[in-house]
Amino acid sequence: MAFYKLLARYLAALGIIIAGAVVLHLVAQPSGLHITSAELAVESTVGYQSPPATLIRRAMPEDWTPVALPNAAIPRLALSQHADADAPDTQVTWYRAVLPQPVSPADKGYLYIPRWKSDGTLAVYVNGELQYQSHANLQWNGSNRPLRIGFDVTEGAPPINAIVIRLQHLRGIGGALSSLWVGDFDQVGPAYMVRNLFQAELSYLTSAAFLASGVFSLLVWFRRRQERLYLLFFLMSAATFIRGLHNHLGLERLPLSDAWFGWLTVNSTMWMVAISHLFLITVLHVRASWITAIVGGATLVLGLATLPLFSAALDPTLTAPFAYAAAFVVCNLVGIASIRAAWRAQSMEGLVLAVWVLLTAYLGINDLMLQNNLISIEGYFILPFVQIALVFAFFHLVLAHYLGAMDAVENSNTLLAERLTAREAALLASHERLREIEQRELLLHERQRLTEDMHDGLGSSLIGALRMVERGRLDETELKQILQGCIDDLKLTIDSMEPVETDLLLLLGTLRFRLEPRLESTGIKLNWNVRDVPPVFWLDHRYALHILRVLQEAFTNIIKHAGATEATVSTGVAAGDIVISVSDNGKGFDTAAPRSGRGLANQARRASAMRAKLTVESGPEGTKLTLLLPIRQLAEDVAAD
Repeated sequence: MAFYKLLARYLAALGIIIAGAVVLHLVAQPSGLHITSAELAVESTVGYQSPPATLIRRAMPEDWTPVALPNAAIPRLALSQHADADAPDTQVTWYRAVLPQPVSPADKGYLYIPRWKSDGTLAVYVNGELQYQSHANLQWNGSNRPLRIGFDVTEGAPPINAIVIRLQHLRGIGGALSSLWVGDFDQVGPAYMVRNLFQAELSYLTSAAFLASGVFSLLVWFRRRQERLYLLFFLMSAATFIRGLHNHLGLERLPLSDAWFGWLTVNSTMWMVAISHLFLITVLHVRASWITAIVGGATLVLGLATLPLFSAALDPTLTAPFAYAAAFVVCNLVGIASIRAAWRAQSMEGLVLAVWVLLTAYLGINDLMLQNNLISIEGYFILPFVQIALVFAFFHLVLAHYLGAMDAVENSNTLLAERLTAREAALLASHERLREIEQRELLLHERQRLTEDMHDGLGSSLIGALRMVERGRLDETELKQILQGCIDDLKLTIDSMEPVETDLLLLLGTLRFRLEPRLESTGIKLNWNVRDVPPVFWLDHRYALHILRVLQEAFTNIIKHAGATEATVSTGVAAGDIVISVSDNGKGFDTAAPRSGRGLANQARRASAMRAKLTVESGPEGTKLTLLLPIRQLAEDVAAD
């Protein structure tokens, strides 16, 4: 259903455009003096001669024939002319129109010629004096452009009595003239501008715009070589521009010779057909077939046969009717095959382009008849308008392809964004779940750690005290010491949970704050020789408690067993380790003797958990405990703990 709606829109748009062009043409009809009859004389010549500045009666032809305007002879098709290329067989066709009554140039200042066909030169005489002559190439001139010639309006200019037009052209072709109009600007100016727009300017503007978009398409193709459609679009725009040159060029001399310009304009018709075929099979995804071979072969044969590099090459001007006949046949093959393929594929863009390719063949019949003077030469060549439609069809197709690619990219980006959003949401949810799990595991680990620590420290002390009370072997002083130790254990456990942020000195200061009052109460002086040490990046709650327990056990031994009067805590750095030492001036002990307590064993276990080293030196002068903490730990070591 959408396919047929789009087809209806195309037809409606086309109808509106055609109706607008017809209305514009009808509104801009010329007025003034309309000359529809003249006298005709023909002279056979060889080569081209410059027109005389003034017409002399004795130099004019003697035999004149009355003719109606427009007047055009049927061309005699021929594949060859005079053997000498510099002096071909030519003829001069004279048209002499006598005005019904003299016209003042000041009142009727313009001569308007809707169309003239010479394939040669044009000269216009007013009252026997040369008023205008063409300066273009001899064969490929601006005959498709209407002429608006201003009369001599200098002071004292005589009234206009007669107009003579001299056309010199190849013998057998050319030599045609439309009716003439004489009037002021308001009478002939709008008609001239509208006809010039339809016959020349419109074709030029659209083909130039088409070529500009084609250059852009070529730049896109340079970046995306796999997209052959963009290259074909550029080639089509270039061929269309070349084909349209003869519609709007030629009032001035061209930078190319007649032979080369004719070769380009005649062969560009077949180029357009061939590129259209390649374009359509690319769009419709149709495999190359025998039609492709025919199109390629016809294009190659025509191009080589008319190539001006060879002396035996055919004149493109003379072979144009045969070339257009071949293009008509090829256009039919390409158009019909492409319409069937587009209909099967339900491709609106392909169908529109295929229809226009087929219409080019049949609408070109009008142009072929107009070119050969089989219909009124005041009509319009239709193919330039078909060319405009082809331009828009190609442009729409490539634009649809480009927009389709952009939509695909946008859809892909949208889909990717949706997937990314969904993935981010899933990852966020997963992250939240992992955080919850990690939080629960952290709490569980902390609970286990605290449980184990309290079991080994506070719990063990309380149970030991309870057993001694039950057995009646504990006096008040011992009970007080045990309870004080339990309180110290509890405080250290709480202190270990405070954030220390790699600051070992802060942790040691907390220990001093907790233990110094207890030491002083037992008569032990604390010497604090703690110096600044590097930050310990691996220090966290677990390792902080290990350090506190090791040092606490050292002070407990000093209080209970050493009989010391002084205790010293010092820090330093040696061989990449932080050195923490606790020493006393007590009685010491034998480090090799067996011990019933588990204090040193617990200290060694905690040091091992931190990848630290613990040494104990004791003698008659006192005991020294040294803890070597690594400044940096391997990440895997920390994770393993």
